[in-house]
Amino acid sequence: MKKISFSDILPHVLAIVVFLIVTISFFNPFFFENKTLNQNDITQFIWGSQELRDYRAETGDEGLWAGTMFSGMPAYLVNLDWSDDVVVAIKKTLSLFLPHPICNIFLAFISYYIMLLAFRVRPYLAIAGALVFGLSSYMIIGLSAGHNARIGAIAFMPLVMAGIHLAFTNRRILGLGVTAAGLSLQLRENHLQITYYLMIIVIVYGIIQLVEAIREKKLVEFFKTIGILVGAAAIAVCTFIGPLWAITEFSKYSTRGQSELKTTSTNTYGSGLPKSYAFAYSNGIFEPLTALVPNFYGGSSFSALVNDEKSKTYQALVNSGDQNMANQLAQRSSSYWGDQPLSAPYYEGAIVVFLFVLGCFIVEKKYWIWLVTVSGIAIAMSWGDSFQSFNYFIFDYLPGYNKFRSVTFVMVIVFFSLPLLGMMGLESILQTGVTKEVKRKLIIAFGLTGGVCLLFFVGASAFSYARPNEANLPAWFLNALHSDRESLLRSDAFRSLAFITSIFILLYFDVPKRTFIGFVAFLIIMSTIDVVVVDKRYFTEANYQRKTNMTKFTATAADEAMLQDKSYHRVLNIADFYSAATSQFHNSLGGYNGVRLKRYQELYDSAISVQTEQLIETLQKGAPEFKRFGVLNMLNTKYFVYGPDVSNVIPNPAANGVAWFVKNVEEVNSPNEELIKTQSVNTKEVAVIDVSKFKTNHLLTSDSLASIKLIEKKPFWLKYESQTSQAGLAVFSEIYYPWGWHAKIDNVEAPIMRANYVLRALELPKGTHTIEFVFEPRPYTVGNKITMIFGWILLLVLLGSLGYSLRKQ
Repeated sequence: MKKISFSDILPHVLAIVVFLIVTISFFNPFFFENKTLNQNDITQFIWGSQELRDYRAETGDEGLWAGTMFSGMPAYLVNLDWSDDVVVAIKKTLSLFLPHPICNIFLAFISYYIMLLAFRVRPYLAIAGALVFGLSSYMIIGLSAGHNARIGAIAFMPLVMAGIHLAFTNRRILGLGVTAAGLSLQLRENHLQITYYLMIIVIVYGIIQLVEAIREKKLVEFFKTIGILVGAAAIAVCTFIGPLWAITEFSKYSTRGQSELKTTSTNTYGSGLPKSYAFAYSNGIFEPLTALVPNFYGGSSFSALVNDEKSKTYQALVNSGDQNMANQLAQRSSSYWGDQPLSAPYYEGAIVVFLFVLGCFIVEKKYWIWLVTVSGIAIAMSWGDSFQSFNYFIFDYLPGYNKFRSVTFVMVIVFFSLPLLGMMGLESILQTGVTKEVKRKLIIAFGLTGGVCLLFFVGASAFSYARPNEANLPAWFLNALHSDRESLLRSDAFRSLAFITSIFILLYFDVPKRTFIGFVAFLIIMSTIDVVVVDKRYFTEANYQRKTNMTKFTATAADEAMLQDKSYHRVLNIADFYSAATSQFHNSLGGYNGVRLKRYQELYDSAISVQTEQLIETLQKGAPEFKRFGVLNMLNTKYFVYGPDVSNVIPNPAANGVAWFVKNVEEVNSPNEELIKTQSVNTKEVAVIDVSKFKTNHLLTSDSLASIKLIEKKPFWLKYESQTSQAGLAVFSEIYYPWGWHAKIDNVEAPIMRANYVLRALELPKGTHTIEFVFEPRPYTVGNKITMIFGWILLLVLLGSLGYSLRKQ
């Protein structure tokens, strides 16, 4: 075993110190001003998961069922703690116990640094590559939006790739441990869309390695490595088996799954997300150029030119002479002129783009082919609706792809690739020196990047700078708007050209040979400044708030009034259905979550939204007819609310209650019939049941005194008491979910039927009885144990592989 000297570990210690300083400096209000990030998605998460978090704090157990949003759904993607303490401990250790979510940026630095080391890039260059990866605007904008899981999953992508590459470069045991740990950490972030993109990177890498193995007749070695990596992946998946099992099960019945409704256009059943929803955020054909020139499309859609008093837009509005018109047009002064409804540019630095292009001419062929290929695939996928022939095809036929939205997220593959190929190219130059051939390639790379920037600077007036919805705006306003947008493009094109030129000159005149430390210091400082300055355009003091301000949303007077009612009921926010604020204090018909039950979404689209509009119309006329709204009533909607005041609360005397016996059953034979019929019947008296799925014994009751009371409740458990003089069919205002829920009548298991498209129903005998619903999902009861066991196996494998590698050295 080789003795490790201080000089061996010094670069790595220095790297950690640099990453720590940069993290703390960039997010200094978080560390020094008692502030936290103001993240809308996380605020919504806090509100929506309040009941589950309160239950955990009170009992130490998991609630498992999120009853306060969308009338009830599994808590898998809302808030659920799994027994993954070992993986959590590894993450905390790697992040030096930095606070969440800031730690994800630090972890991105560490992970990318390790990957560059695995690809034989020297430590000081690896620091530069890691910094631009972690500080790319892709990461910072995602963090500001509250996409913590996405950013966390991205942070561990390089660690997985590091392990895979180690295994393929004769360091299989170390590769086993690093891959298993990296993939476990990546999966735990629970953002399978990013894992999907990681698979694309890995598969293309694997294909290239296979081709090389065939050419060099090393197939046996190739499959040995694959065997090691399959073992690593198996360990990682088992540490995540509980959540993965739960998500896989849930996705079949979620908005990501296949609809049971038969569509009239194709007479087939829909699967996955609608294309219009999945591709709502698609890059324009030239929009990926923001990776080189951040303001190519004007910057962020939230940036208003009217806020800049020096802008021509501002001056034009001031001089318009019509204050009312000026105020209206000010709302249309966005600097962004691209194709997306909301956007901010993804930028990783002009310097790293230049180095990436240079790497294409210098780095070993198999590596640049791999990284250019995956980058090209990613750009094509990011075009979405702008490249329908390709993207609609893969959406329909690429397994699993139709479960994801926001296709611009795939640009992470590009931002993964840029620093890797760029730093590998620099490493190659440092090893060989700046020869005549290298100078020739430097000139070509400069021409392809700096030349493009110069072209944009000189020819900026060639673009339209117009959005389709701006055609009817006054010409004088459009002229000013277009002029400002042109100025933004021209300015950033020159900016990028300056950064590229500075590095080009240093490399062309072989400055690294004269002063390597000076060159590396310049590279790190300039590339970091390059991205940080752009980050700060979109990540400012406004992205922070006092920690005390986000702990709990203050109950409004309307909330307080409804909270006086201690009965179990639901509330419909008719002003904002998709807000989780209602869920913090009430059982809401709405909520905020990207994935919800598909049948419930279909009921919302066809009935809840329609009846809400009808309700508003009757309220405006001053004569609400609550009994008309059978779907709202069957969901036990006792209150409608549309504002913060007590006067904004509307009681619903026609709510069906927690459960009721029906007098009649409407039998249907398909989901389409079930959905249509549910909207037309009196849900208090009639149950709609799809008899192709559920068999009834036609137990109906005419006992007007029959009753069902809820006597005890936990998130995953409900206990009722029924009393009736004759057997009958009872409908419960609880959402039907086919897996995990069990019903007992006097401790005897009873089959649960689905009624009214989304509700539960039971056939109850006459007399007084106790009914229980309990949610015991196997992904949690069984999968959680497997998750815990394999967490410890992972730790042993990781420590063993590290120990073996150190001894071997």
